[in-house]
Order: sequence, then structure tokens, then C-alpha cells
Amino acid sequence: MASIDRLGPELILLIFAGIIILADLVVPRWRSGLVAASLLGVAGSIVWSVTLVARDMRGGAFDGALVVDDFSLFFSFLFAGIAALVILASIEYVDRFVRHQAEYYALILASTAGMMLLAATTDLIAIFIALELTGVCLYILVAFLKDVRSSEAGLKYLLLGALSTAVTLYGMAFLFGLSGSTNLTDIANVVAQANDDTRAALVMAMVLLAAGLGFKMAVVPFQMWVPDVYEGAPTPITAYLSVGSKAAGFAVVMRIFMEALDARFISGDWANMFAGIAAVSMTVGNLIALTQTNIKRMLGYSSIAQAGNFLVGLAAISAADGELALGASGVLFFLAAYAFTNLGAFIAIIAISNRTGSDEIGDYAGMSRRAPLLALGLTLCLVSLTGIPPTAGFIAKVYIFNAAVQSDLVWLVIVGVLNSVVSVYYYLRVVLQMYLEAPVSEERIAAGPALGLAMAIASAGVLFIGILPFPLLEAAEAAAQVFG
Repeated sequence: MASIDRLGPELILLIFAGIIILADLVVPRWRSGLVAASLLGVAGSIVWSVTLVARDMRGGAFDGALVVDDFSLFFSFLFAGIAALVILASIEYVDRFVRHQAEYYALILASTAGMMLLAATTDLIAIFIALELTGVCLYILVAFLKDVRSSEAGLKYLLLGALSTAVTLYGMAFLFGLSGSTNLTDIANVVAQANDDTRAALVMAMVLLAAGLGFKMAVVPFQMWVPDVYEGAPTPITAYLSVGSKAAGFAVVMRIFMEALDARFISGDWANMFAGIAAVSMTVGNLIALTQTNIKRMLGYSSIAQAGNFLVGLAAISAADGELALGASGVLFFLAAYAFTNLGAFIAIIAISNRTGSDEIGDYAGMSRRAPLLALGLTLCLVSLTGIPPTAGFIAKVYIFNAAVQSDLVWLVIVGVLNSVVSVYYYLRVVLQMYLEAPVSEERIAAGPALGLAMAIASAGVLFIGILPFPLLEAAEAAAQVFG
């Protein structure tokens, strides 16, 4: 029973997903009930996670396949918060697919459970199952609009996702062949005793895992799906992908690389690999974002660049002795700050596109007069993405770049700072459109109550973390201590 208890937060989400589907057969089109049940499922998951902390239920479960520790709990709260904001942001948007609203909310809950499992599983087989649970739900959600763009986005996401799964499995097979076990602790023990005869195989496993999971993280050169999927998917799902799927990818990468491949024999290799990918991702993402005219595609390329910033922390983890906790906590802090920031930006976009029917940046002209509060919230989030104080994005970049400097990765910090300067152009271009250009229409735009609440929560999070970052910093540092 202790194992089931530790799986409680994920089980709650899956149970409520099933209840929503079954109840929809009996009480069709119960819109308010769907939202209430979805939020109740998320709240139940959060409460169960809180009780695990209060009862000090940290420990392994299911014979070492799953673990409850500060790292998995950090992501449980993060994913639950992301799901709650996405559900709130979807209330008005789901009118576009009235007949399938129950399936929509159920898939969000099921994919959230998969993401939580990705952060908590410590066995390669369990990790693969969690990857598939998350991936299959997201493939369906991306194609939910069923129009040409959405269907194309769903198909592209499915095909590339299947390819990345195959590559990931190949990397896992190498680790299993070398160690004779799928448990990360057992693999770590074998890696710690490895010699030059097995180095080539370990490097191959490392590269294949980074390539397969690079799809989830949306880093170069595995980012080709991002712009089309971000543009074609329902906008709340685009927001969900940009923060939830990305955070899940980094969670599982940190779990595998820092738990199974943390020996100095191999960690320097993957630190250098991640440093190179970080530099290329930041540069490619920002340069292509400069030319975008569609705001969803712009934020898609922006997310590639931001993934490069996260990788700076991963590169710093083993680039120098003693900096593991600093680099790891920097990644965790950045992921949480980015979740508030990017969700806030997309929530504003949802509210505006619901009224204008357009995602073109040119149609944001004069938005400060048509929707002053939405324009203010979007401006705050774009400023945070740029990394300007006193926002969450500024603190996050300072923290993660400091970890890189402490690890003697000054060259990577220079690349990151230069790319941040480049990003100022396309982020503030939207702000200038909203405040300096004449509006294309005089029609007023206002967010509904749910969207307004979600926007207020995200904006408050961006400011709170920027002004008082210490509670989140302490939580991130505690989670990073799991890896020693």
C-alpha cells in the first residue's frame, strides 16, 4: 500500500480523467461540470502531494521503479500548477469543439500524470511508459481542432515523436546491455566502474538518449516540429507544450543523466555536449524568431532559444567540481519562472485571438487602447522573457549564468548574454506594436473571468518571483540536493 500511496498524485489525475469521460456519456455537454471536475482532480493531486510531504513519505516504490523525493515533488507541484492554468485558459476556447470537451480535459489530466511520472520514475521501462502516456495524449491534443493546420501539426508531431521514441529506446538498450539492469541506480554503479573498453558504448548511449529526449526539450537540431506544431495546435495546448512538455523533457534528462551517468568518467562528455547544443539552440532560435510575423511561431522559436538557456544549467552541472547543485537548481528555478512567464504570454494571446481571430503580430497594433490590461500583462511576460528586471526571467538568467561562470563556462555565458540582446528586438517589437501603433479596430477586447484569473495568477507569479525569489530558490535548491 505504501507504493500506491506514493503514486497517489498521479492516480488522482488518472481517476478523474476516467470519471470525466464516463460522466460525459451520462450527462452530455456539462461544461461547468467538466471544468470543475478537472480542477478538482488537479487540486486533489496537489493535496495528496502535500500530504506526502507532511507525512514524510519520501522513498522508493514498486521495487525501485518510482521514487518520491524533493525532485519529483517539485515537478508534481509545477505540473499541477501548469495544468490548472491551462484548464482555466481553455474554458472559452473549447467552444470550438463542443462535442469533445470531455476528451480534451481528460487528455490534459492524463498527460499531466505522465509528466509527473517522468520526474519520479527511476527505471528505464517505467520512464518509457511515462513517455508514451504523455506523448500519445499530446499527439491527440495537438490535432484537436481537426482543421488543415491542426491535422498537419498533429501528424508531424506524431511522426517525429515516434522517431524520437525509437532513438530513445535505442539509447536505453545500450544502457541495459552494458549494465544488465533497467534501474538507474544499478546503471550508475556499473558506469562508476567503467573503463576505456566500455567508453564508446557509454558515449553512444549518451548521444542517443540526448537525441531522443532532445525532441521533448525542443533543442537544436531536434526542434523542427516546434513552429508548425505551435501554430497549428489549439492555443491553450501550444501553451501547455511550451512549458509542460519542455519541463517534462528536462526532468527526465536530469533524472537519467544525473542519476545514472553522473560518474566523472562520462559526465564531462555530456556536459560539453549540452554546452554545444545550448549555444546553437540559443543562436538559431533567436535569429529565426527575428523574422516571424505570427506571434505563436515567434514564441515557438523563442522557446527553442529558452531551451538553450536551460541547457546552460545542465552543462554547468558537471563542467567543474562541486557545482552540481548550483547548476541543477538553476535549471529547476528557470523552468518554474519560465512556466509563469510563457503561460502568461499565451493566456493573453488566447484572449486576444478569441476576439480578433488572428495571431499576426501586425494585428496587435494599438492593443493597449483596445485591451489595456491584456496588453499590460503580455508586456510584463515579454519583458520577463527578455530578462529585464524586476521580473522572474531576469532572476532566472542571472542564476543560471552564475552557475555557468562558477563552472568556468564563461564563453557560454557570453553567447547567452549576446542572444538575450538579440531577443530584445523581437520581444519588444510586439510591445511597440501594442503601444505606439494605431489600432486596426476600435472594438474593445476583454478577457472572460477564467482567462482574467489565469492571467492575473501568471502575472503575479512573474512579479513575485522577480521581486522575492527566495522561496522558489530554496525549493529548487532542495530538489537539486537529491542528486548530491
